[in-house]
Amino acid sequence: MLSVTGCSVAGLSLKTSTAWAAEPMGDPALDFPPDLMTPRTHTAIEKGLKFLASKQQEDGGFGSGGYARSPGVTALAGMAMLSSGSTPGRGPYGRALDKAIDFLLEHVEESGFINYSPVITHGPMYGHGFATLFLAECYGMTRRNDLRTKLSKAVQLIINTQNSEGGWRYQPQREDADISVTICQIMALRAARNAGLYVPVETINRCVEYVKKCQITDGGFIYQLSQGGTSAFPRSAAGVVALHSAGIYDGPELERGYQYLLENLPKGDELSRETHYFYGHYYAVQAMWQAGGNYWTRWYPAIREALVARQQETGAWQDPICVEYGTAMATIILQMPNNYLPIFQR
Repeated sequence: MLSVTGCSVAGLSLKTSTAWAAEPMGDPALDFPPDLMTPRTHTAIEKGLKFLASKQQEDGGFGSGGYARSPGVTALAGMAMLSSGSTPGRGPYGRALDKAIDFLLEHVEESGFINYSPVITHGPMYGHGFATLFLAECYGMTRRNDLRTKLSKAVQLIINTQNSEGGWRYQPQREDADISVTICQIMALRAARNAGLYVPVETINRCVEYVKKCQITDGGFIYQLSQGGTSAFPRSAAGVVALHSAGIYDGPELERGYQYLLENLPKGDELSRETHYFYGHYYAVQAMWQAGGNYWTRWYPAIREALVARQQETGAWQDPICVEYGTAMATIILQMPNNYLPIFQR
């Protein structure tokens, strides 16, 4: 399986699913204690980013094994670097970001599909969604014309492949849908909208309807409407963030979702046994950041300690997908309080 200073965009807020209007969400610095990122956390982040940068391929791609040069892994590595305050061409990772952008642009097909064909996975729309999200964040910082041209195609592909239920699935086709792939696409559309690209309100409304139907009585989310089933932590965290990405920040669905996530508060022994650990916590930390208050002040220290304790001496975090994926996800999670990226801002 495969979401800057001087460039932030005001958050978009929506109380119902019938519009996608701009509305400032306030200054998160007023809501969250500034001391949650300890010196030990900063050290872990620095080591993780240095490790990640050392693994970039000459052509700008990231990833190894079956995910070598994966667009999704490349995009997440770039998001980790943007989260530190570097921007394309500027900062300690500015050059690495430029190379990652160029790599992804090189692999935008005529249809708009972002795909590295030598990588064969069962779900290339994950990579497309993450890559579109990253490119949208970078476009907001650079206003590069070549980037906008290909980003527009990537965004249009997402719009064109939304299925009749309102979601997306593994392939760029209007067939079935699942909530895990759907969150990748709605976050990408939100980032594109933030950067000034057109996204139809109807696309967002249909996605909101789909996501809400996926929530069940325990507050969690099922994987597919067509299959039913039970809730699980990773997809439930994704469901909450999907609603946030559509501009919904309050309501009974979110309160139930937050409570469900709190039942999965990180514990020290989880990392080695939970399926899709980094994927779930990537979305969970975003959900709790947006929720604020006690949700955030309980969640962040718990995931911070769980991650810092398991970082390897090299600075890496291991994951079955690949070490670059695990390290990118971990450093994104730890840097959430930086509040640099528009897509993560309240």
